Amino acid sequence: MPKTEIKEHIVMRNRDIENIRDLDVYLANGGYAMAKQALTSMTPAAIIDEVKKSGLRGRGGAGFPTGVKWSFVPKELNPKYLVVNADESEPGTFNNHEIIDENPHQLLEGIVISAFAIGANVAYIYIRGEFAYGARFLEQKIAEARERGLIGKNLFGSGYDVEIYVHRGAGAYICGEETALLESLEGKIGQPRLKPPFPAVAGLYAKPTVVNNVETLTNVPRIIEKGADWFRSFGTEKSPGTKAVSISGHVKKPGNYEIPLGITIREFIFDWAGGMRDPNLPLKFIIPGGASSNWLTEEHLDLPMTWDDMAAAGTMLGSGAMVVLDTSVPVVRAALKVDEFFKHESCGKCSPCREGTHFLVKVWERIDEGHGRVGDIELLADVGKQMLGKCFCPLGDSSVSAVNSAIKFFRPELDAAIDAQH
Repeated sequence: MPKTEIKEHIVMRNRDIENIRDLDVYLANGGYAMAKQALTSMTPAAIIDEVKKSGLRGRGGAGFPTGVKWSFVPKELNPKYLVVNADESEPGTFNNHEIIDENPHQLLEGIVISAFAIGANVAYIYIRGEFAYGARFLEQKIAEARERGLIGKNLFGSGYDVEIYVHRGAGAYICGEETALLESLEGKIGQPRLKPPFPAVAGLYAKPTVVNNVETLTNVPRIIEKGADWFRSFGTEKSPGTKAVSISGHVKKPGNYEIPLGITIREFIFDWAGGMRDPNLPLKFIIPGGASSNWLTEEHLDLPMTWDDMAAAGTMLGSGAMVVLDTSVPVVRAALKVDEFFKHESCGKCSPCREGTHFLVKVWERIDEGHGRVGDIELLADVGKQMLGKCFCPLGDSSVSAVNSAIKFFRPELDAAIDAQH
């Protein structure tokens, strides 16, 4: 059993309440009561203030304070939009799936409250086209809520109207980036926009827009219900609350876990996820925040799982996608697979990413196939240096994570792979 247990789930309440995905069950457990309270007895400013006090940070990867993001929206410009990022395209991430499939009404209630807080009357849930079941299921749940007067016109007699629509994307990783998502939502090619202007001022259809991910908004009803202090009773001072984390790879119990922020990687892997799958194959390295994050090794096991601690270690918590790999995994093959993904998903808008990912894959392939050359490791490092910080969006930088991590932690193995070929 984990040393640090979570007695009450915040976003994965399906773990506590059976069939909470059903509207009647959700209503019986206080569902939509917080939306009613927010719309009838709270001002938008009061909601934003409570979310600020809670310290809720965006659960989509960057960890930016949610209430602060909402406060950037100019009050005088209309219409405004709330866009829900349900793209979940980071390799290794699957925690939004569970929220959508098993606790959808808490997400929808969070959307209603959040849209009211920023002054939006329309919200779009942008979901990956491959998530066909989740998209259909959300459409069904929205229809059920609309029939009960929980979404739509004059909610709870407040005079406030909000409509929620599900929009299916075409399955591009880049559309997880908020401006590329907005381009796709407008029917254009999913490529990132130049910033500024930022979406809060000129987002969807050049109007003020807030983009939040599924897990972020699912926290909102519980914060309104129990208050900022209760939310802060979970996690740490700078990273309050919980985080839904997907863990996969060579662990005994892969899956989704809602953890209090601040537990160590060691505790998460060995207490929560049961430790390494094969006792004869010890931990080799960890990809802590999805494929775009820098790797960690055994020396980092006591690192707390918070945005700031991860950043201080040169990596990121990201959207909550930990891949744990044992000593059976060759570093060259692992780095090749990561960079093949980024090459495939590059939108092609900028040369450093479009060309750089191509060259990284070519060099990794050469080494992996037994044709590595003296100087290839330096070549990989040089290509990465030409890419890092020079790409239009973070995708190109993400592809360099595998290169720099492999060289930093496993240079002897890389050299041996090339030496064996001569």
